[in-house]
Amino acid sequence: MKSLSISSLALACLAFCAAPATAQAPYPNRTIKILVGIPPGGAPDVVARVVGQQLSEALGQPVVIENRPGANGNLAGDAAAKAPPDGYTLLLGADSGIVINPHVYSHTMQFDPLKDLVPIASVATNQFILAVNPKLPVKTLPEFIDYARKANPPLAFAHGGIGSQHQFAMEVFKQRAGIELFNVTYRGGSPAMMSTVAGDTQVLFAGGESAGQFAGGTLRALAVTGKKRSRGFPDLPTISEFYPGYAVDIWLGLFAPAGTPEAIVTRLRNEVQTALARPEVAEKINVSGSLEPLILSREDFAARIRDDYDRFGKLVKEFNIKID
Repeated sequence: MKSLSISSLALACLAFCAAPATAQAPYPNRTIKILVGIPPGGAPDVVARVVGQQLSEALGQPVVIENRPGANGNLAGDAAAKAPPDGYTLLLGADSGIVINPHVYSHTMQFDPLKDLVPIASVATNQFILAVNPKLPVKTLPEFIDYARKANPPLAFAHGGIGSQHQFAMEVFKQRAGIELFNVTYRGGSPAMMSTVAGDTQVLFAGGESAGQFAGGTLRALAVTGKKRSRGFPDLPTISEFYPGYAVDIWLGLFAPAGTPEAIVTRLRNEVQTALARPEVAEKINVSGSLEPLILSREDFAARIRDDYDRFGKLVKEFNIKID
């Protein structure tokens, strides 16, 4: 009996000592990092900072934004995909990085966004604004098209990366309008915008974060790309008013590394969607970047990703857009 008591005591001690090593602290208990694939100032960066602030307040931990521009978001996406799946490294990803890059960077991507990342929540949607350097003698979309058709050499258009939505929006627009433009690639929408402000390029599809440039007269807005007029720029016509059926909008979403526990993904999704439903948060997103919250169910967001992946795969082949 004495031997049994000693053995039982030893086992109990081992179990007690082992418990702290296997127990997991409640999530979160330290700083969360959100990676963004563009430089500071663009729409994804603006949205990441709004979402990060809301998550920090809801979760009681700091949320920091880390900008990793390059390869149309691939650098940030790769870092997120290869991070530990513990909920402490997230990605604020644009649709181009998730559904376009796999087709454009088919031989150089080191990760598969559809397999190596898990969607947490859709966050925001936006449409582009066709903008020109104000030194161009055009004030309307028809005037621009007429001017671009006669330009020799062709006008230069700036965009935020090969395979970016900016580029696809322009390629489709060029096709519909019957114009030629010279392609100039930058690492993000903000550098592309500043090149057009400086006159190094003459036209681009800008995001709503360019509102200050429009107000200050350093860029001239001509039209928007959505199916309906923008709430932030109600006086601008849609391109579809001149070319029926033309429509381009983007989405931004929050992602985690594949394998992140479902409980963490669900909690993050609930917190993001709760925040986006608050009018003051929606207004902050709209004022900062002229975006609107995009609150989709998990199933609808997954379906949007699959549909866009297939659609852009066809467009990449049609326009022969490749980086390798």
